[in-house]
Amino acid sequence: MTMDATLAGHLQELRRGTVVVASLTVLREPGYGYSLLETLSEAGFEVEANTLYPLLRRLEAQGLLTSEWNTDEARPRKFYRTTEQGSALAALLREEWARLDKAITDLDTTTGSTR
Repeated sequence: MTMDATLAGHLQELRRGTVVVASLTVLREPGYGYSLLETLSEAGFEVEANTLYPLLRRLEAQGLLTSEWNTDEARPRKFYRTTEQGSALAALLREEWARLDKAITDLDTTTGSTR
């Protein structure tokens, strides 16, 4: 396996969990799937629709998102919004992310890395 393939696999694993936190954070304001894809992409989260839509359904089933259909336009759209429980979870996950980031930075510093 090449280094590029190895890196790609590890980056995919790293991003998988961050998309949950990012989605719960963005959807504190109502949004629909395609809009969320664009917002995440602009922020540097490369996620495909075939990954995002099942994630949204799973988060909704877990009570972390709510949804409703907007049929006012020619094409109905399903809007999602983070629930109170989803916002609380996102906050906890962001705290854990910050803790892990600090721990890795501390490890990097204490091991004498020259990067």
